[in-house]
Amino acid sequence: MLGAWAAMAILVAFLMSGLKILREYERAVVFRLGRVVAARGPGIIYVIPGIEKAIRIDLRTITMDISSQDVITKDNVSLKVSAVLYFRVLDPNRAVVVVENYLFATSQNAQTTLRSVCGEVELDQLLVEREKI
Repeated sequence: MLGAWAAMAILVAFLMSGLKILREYERAVVFRLGRVVAARGPGIIYVIPGIEKAIRIDLRTITMDISSQDVITKDNVSLKVSAVLYFRVLDPNRAVVVVENYLFATSQNAQTTLRSVCGEVELDQLLVEREKI
C-alpha cells in the first residue's frame, strides 16, 4: 500500500513538472519531439515532460552596449566608435529557430553595420550627423 502511494506521488510530481508560468512579457517557443509546435504564453502553460521542451523568450526592449570599434572613415581617418543598441523580439519562433543565438547575432550585425556606415562618410559629416547615424 505504501508503494502505491509513493508511485502515485512520483507520478503527480512528474506531471506537475510540466506546468510553467510565463510573465506578461515572456513567450515560450514549444518544441514537440524536435519540431516547433507554437509560441505560447503569457500565463500558465503545460509542457508534456519528456516529449516537449519550452524555450523562454523575453519580449521587452533589450539594451546592449556595442563595444568600441576601430573604424576608418571615407577620408581615411581612424576612429574608435561605440554605440548602444535597443531592440526587441517581435517573433519568438524566428528568434529561436532561424539563428542559434539571437542576442549574439544581433550584436554582431550591429557592429558590422556600425563599421559599414562610418566607413561610408567623412569625419566632418560623421561628427555633424552623429545622432542620426
